[in-house]
Amino acid sequence: MPVMTEQDLDSFLAREFPIVHQDIRIEEVRDMGVRVRLVVEDRHLRPGGTVSGPTMFTLADVSVYLAILAMIGPKGLAVTTGCSLDFMRKPAARTDLIGECQMLKVGRVLAVGDVLIYSDGEKAPVARATMTYSIPPER
Repeated sequence: MPVMTEQDLDSFLAREFPIVHQDIRIEEVRDMGVRVRLVVEDRHLRPGGTVSGPTMFTLADVSVYLAILAMIGPKGLAVTTGCSLDFMRKPAARTDLIGECQMLKVGRVLAVGDVLIYSDGEKAPVARATMTYSIPPER
């Protein structure tokens, strides 16, 4: 069961990653998962008006990070160690992105999660990511 709520995660993100916090809304925390919204602004767009790949990577990475913290508590030093990201279709123009994260494993030192990224209101995902994180040992 989660040990951090949406509000706990939002406060942590605002304190520790204020630049990321300005774009992210934590919509739901559940057992082994989260739903996160990335509020799309002009700065997130690439030529042609679609959301950039680095922006989608950010949403996937932050979604897994927040899902891990929700399960283990505020361990700011958890770090990404691997990523596989598949871009499947063009996101809707200037539409928020939703990251649906499901953790596959949250262990003592390793966590693995999947994220499906959607354009808000669309049924088919625009991207899929698998992220691996290293969790710092207890001291």
